[in-house]
Amino acid sequence: MENGVGKMRDFDYATLRRIHHMGVTHIWYTGVIRHATTTDYSAAGLPLQNPSIVKGKAGSPYAITDYYDVDPDLAVSIADRMEEFRELVDRTHEVGMKVIIDFVPNHVARQYHSVCKPAGVKDLGEDDRTDVAFSPDNNFYYCPGVPFDPYFDKGTYEEMPAKATGNDRFDNRPGYSDWFETVKLNYGIDYTNGRSCHFDPVPDTWTKMTDILLFWASMHVDGFRCDMAEMVPQAFWAYATRIVKERYPDVSFIGEVYDPSLYRSYIESGFDYLYDKVGMYDCVRAVIRGERSAASITYQWQNVGEILDHMLYFLENHDEQRIASDFFCGSGFKAIPGVIACSLMLRNPFMIYAGQEYGEPGMDEEGFSGRDGRTTIFDYWALETLYRGYFDRSHLSTEEKQLALKYQQILRIANREKAVGEGAFFDLTYANPQSWQFNPRHQFAFLRKYRDDVLLVVVNFSSDRVNVDVRIPAHAFDYLEMPEKTVEAVDLLTGDQQNLELKRDETIQLEIRPFTGRIIKFNTKMAVKDVIFNDHNKEEFPPAHTAEHLLNQVMIQLFGCERSRNAHIERKKSKISYRLDHKPTRQEEKEIERRMNELIEADLPVTFEYVHKDDLPEGIKIDRLPEDVSDTIRLVRIGDFDVCPCIGRHVRSTSQIGRFELLGTNWDEKERMFRVRFKVVQ
Repeated sequence: MENGVGKMRDFDYATLRRIHHMGVTHIWYTGVIRHATTTDYSAAGLPLQNPSIVKGKAGSPYAITDYYDVDPDLAVSIADRMEEFRELVDRTHEVGMKVIIDFVPNHVARQYHSVCKPAGVKDLGEDDRTDVAFSPDNNFYYCPGVPFDPYFDKGTYEEMPAKATGNDRFDNRPGYSDWFETVKLNYGIDYTNGRSCHFDPVPDTWTKMTDILLFWASMHVDGFRCDMAEMVPQAFWAYATRIVKERYPDVSFIGEVYDPSLYRSYIESGFDYLYDKVGMYDCVRAVIRGERSAASITYQWQNVGEILDHMLYFLENHDEQRIASDFFCGSGFKAIPGVIACSLMLRNPFMIYAGQEYGEPGMDEEGFSGRDGRTTIFDYWALETLYRGYFDRSHLSTEEKQLALKYQQILRIANREKAVGEGAFFDLTYANPQSWQFNPRHQFAFLRKYRDDVLLVVVNFSSDRVNVDVRIPAHAFDYLEMPEKTVEAVDLLTGDQQNLELKRDETIQLEIRPFTGRIIKFNTKMAVKDVIFNDHNKEEFPPAHTAEHLLNQVMIQLFGCERSRNAHIERKKSKISYRLDHKPTRQEEKEIERRMNELIEADLPVTFEYVHKDDLPEGIKIDRLPEDVSDTIRLVRIGDFDVCPCIGRHVRSTSQIGRFELLGTNWDEKERMFRVRFKVVQ
């Protein structure tokens, strides 16, 4: 890290795996395309930018200065910055995630000049007529005969004639609060003549910008977050998305659109997802802050109707204030009910902003932006919370670890439960009006169902521990085709089990702690009986028992053997045996110990999942479980490294195991049995 700037190579395999293990499926890498900055990269052949028209020291990542280049701040080797980006894309794909980058179509930096454009490509504005305010063939808008003369000190910067400013300011005098560092791109709309449209023939800007999208798509980028998409005509989006998707059908487009009345038209123009900022974000933020009733969430999802699956939900991004800031609610934990609701309620995606999972407060006073509860995008700045979370985890506070674990639990449930990704949704709010049993100002409830699996989700936005009775109306039984019966249920957040009696228009009683929720899973076809997840007749020492799971997978990967069938796991010393095809060498024994401690140091999360025995993930075997095992199987996952059925006690993450020490080994040549003695040192 240099001047607070992380490099693309900082996203190494270990870091990317940690992000993926949290439950992330896509990474939006912001600020990839080169933008205006005050840093001098002229030695690398890059044009200097006048500091008077750059916001902050680093400059806005949305003031693009070369659409065909990678920001040099992000590279270890500036000369190899494009290759470093390609490597980043490859690494991200290899760990199982997709890559989103910004596409900034509405405006560029005032001193835009591409030095990396492909041969034969003309630069933006290269053939413009500057003696007219508008021409369908121009890339920019102009103020003919008038110089750039902003309401602030422009220093030595000269622009003649002045170009229109990015936030639709078509004069030569932008103010300090305007997007003064940018100029507006011309897509064929004459703003000087009643917004008349000139789309035939296809404007030059359309062709140039579509080619830029194709350029980045050719680098295996999976999607574009389109900045201020609402300020660019829908006709262009229909044109560009069609061309890009014909060549790259899996590429996604995410639009920053703030007018809900325009949502449908932008979806029809080729967008896969749209920010639901003025709808769901503003609503849930107000609920978290106690300014609106939780019941208002119902209105927000109903308001977008049939395009629900195209809404992108979030509680933080680079434009909004951090949850834990003094300007929002002062604590990352207070937003957990909102995180649960936004990520599980519907089938649309949910986005988190880097550091949100650790409670980054955003209360630094950072150069151009100042102390505003946001993380600066204009200045070189290091976030200690993020650094601890991904590069110095030993210094994470208990609260930071607990919050990150909660995010991981929720996101992994969202990804793995088919009831969330593919299932039906039923809002229970209307059936639970204000009463002593349920307070819709602070509680929100809904059902999700896929085939016979059902999730009952109830969240509590209040600071009080509450006992609620959630009524399930007859209509829910009919709509979701649920039978009336008694079912076994498990809370996916806590592992608590209980039997629920499902009856039309009756209630289910739940206790919910402050600022959290319950995610109750049950299967409507399961017979109710005592749950036996696995043979279990003693209390294990959780660190050693978790180490056993790790060791099993290490041995499988090193020697191609099966999991151990003979283990004695104790606090002071443990023994475990494996049937192998050869006696391990001393070097192989050292490798076992090395890999174990590497995995422990990686601080992999240990999580639980409850599945029906007929719906087990590929590779999971239950042949060692008792014949009378319940239909519900508890799976223990250690990151993405290992998963197996088990009911034993475990630590929350591998760093809590301690150091793994191999005490000795024995080899039985006749039985081909390798016996390992080990201990964990806390």
